[in-house]
Amino acid sequence: MPLPFCRSERRLWRNYIEETLRGKNMRRGVFITFEGIDGCGKSFIQNMVYVWLTAEGYRVVSTLEPGGSEFGKAFRRMLLESQYGSMDPQTETLLFMVDRSRHVEEIIRPALDAGDIVLCDRYIDSTIAYQGGGRGLNLDQLKTLNDFAIKGVRPDLTVYLAVTIAKATSRLSGKKDRLEQESVAFFQNVADTYDSLAAEQPERITIIDGSGNPDQVFNLVKPEITRILTLNGVWPKGFD
Repeated sequence: MPLPFCRSERRLWRNYIEETLRGKNMRRGVFITFEGIDGCGKSFIQNMVYVWLTAEGYRVVSTLEPGGSEFGKAFRRMLLESQYGSMDPQTETLLFMVDRSRHVEEIIRPALDAGDIVLCDRYIDSTIAYQGGGRGLNLDQLKTLNDFAIKGVRPDLTVYLAVTIAKATSRLSGKKDRLEQESVAFFQNVADTYDSLAAEQPERITIIDGSGNPDQVFNLVKPEITRILTLNGVWPKGFD
């Protein structure tokens, strides 16, 4: 990734950003989440972004929900493995919130406070899309629960990989987890809710056509990542 500006201009820009963040007592890292229906390819693209940014010299933490923290791994099994049987929507939602709260405190917030880039496979928008759109729970209540769990730690950028239900289903292979086994109607409701979120919050959520091959999708994502890193003044190791 080419660095913006000449050396002296970069130094001035970096100093300005750092002074601004200190003045506002803000964290210095950048938080990027990846969202979309099961089969959209977000996990694969997140890994491509991680490899790219790491190679460029950035400090990057790649994580996921549910199960990003040690504490949350047990919740991931309960939420996704079919052997635990059916689960009512309210219980499912509260388990996700417990996992998220611990994830923020153990993984996400410390990394951001250290100035790292955090990449996260699913976060608050998954709750609105899956438990709200898919399960039909009250959206205002879900937003309140999200606020309680994340304690102010919101994404700087959300990459929403939009694909058709048919395309997503064709990519799912092998044994499916509990959520992946849901109906086409369920996933259509989830996708519609993601579309609504992106329309409501265009400043945070960027829609990426996820229908292409990984390289094509990655090349659509890279400029958005570059933009948000430059805007937030997060530099690779050795940047001066």
